[in-house]
Amino acid sequence: MSRIDTTFAALQAQGRKALIPFVTAGFPFPDVTPELMHAMVAGGADVIELGVPFSDPSADGPVIQKAGDLALSYGIGLVQVLAMVRDFRQTNQTTPVVLMGYANPIERYDQKHASAGISSPFVRDAATAGVDGVLVVDYPPEECEAFAADLRAHQMDLIFLLAPTSTNERMEQVARVASGYVYYVSLKGVTGAGTLDTDAVAAMLPRIRRHIQTPVGVGFGIRDGETAKTISQVADAVVIGSKIIQLLEHAPRHEAAGVAQTFLRGVRAAMDA
Repeated sequence: MSRIDTTFAALQAQGRKALIPFVTAGFPFPDVTPELMHAMVAGGADVIELGVPFSDPSADGPVIQKAGDLALSYGIGLVQVLAMVRDFRQTNQTTPVVLMGYANPIERYDQKHASAGISSPFVRDAATAGVDGVLVVDYPPEECEAFAADLRAHQMDLIFLLAPTSTNERMEQVARVASGYVYYVSLKGVTGAGTLDTDAVAAMLPRIRRHIQTPVGVGFGIRDGETAKTISQVADAVVIGSKIIQLLEHAPRHEAAGVAQTFLRGVRAAMDA
């Protein structure tokens, strides 16, 4: 049973929903990420999604693209991201950490760290660092069954995106390989785009659950406690990313952790109300 499974089971027993904040690793300062992660947990985060900076982030809107560009300018790559997770794990062994990103950095990591008898150095090193799940935006489910099995063998989950345009066939394909939770992208488009239609989300989730047995998180377009509360009434988890990045963008180094913690505390209180 993975740390993600354990977390969702505990929340279900308490009648609560998961709060999953996203932050780009290495943003807004290259050394702040582990501190931010601890602050988000203190603010009520149940799972942390940590964005791996990439130069061609096809699913990300301007806010997260800009954060990724800044992190890349600091020299933040997958090696540094795993080091951040190891740092976090020195004092937190319970909160699940999910890496969210793209295939290119993972495949490049495997090329650079290839060794005899190891199918995926990334999977090995992510497990050692304390990663609990991986969401690879551009890995289609029908092409990564071996990757999913390798992750499961190391007690990690492979998480997939679903969209308003996802067909029943696509949901069934995801169901065969997904574990941990699935991430329903509530809007057509990139992160931070458009206005969330909570009625449309509520109508879509029963259809997803007819095919998917894992918990369903909803993200894209959730920007405040009120919206998070509404979504938490129909979903198993609420994912918030772009709003946190916007709040951190102009925060001084010594205030960044407090900004994230304060915002999430308000969201958590709204969800639990």
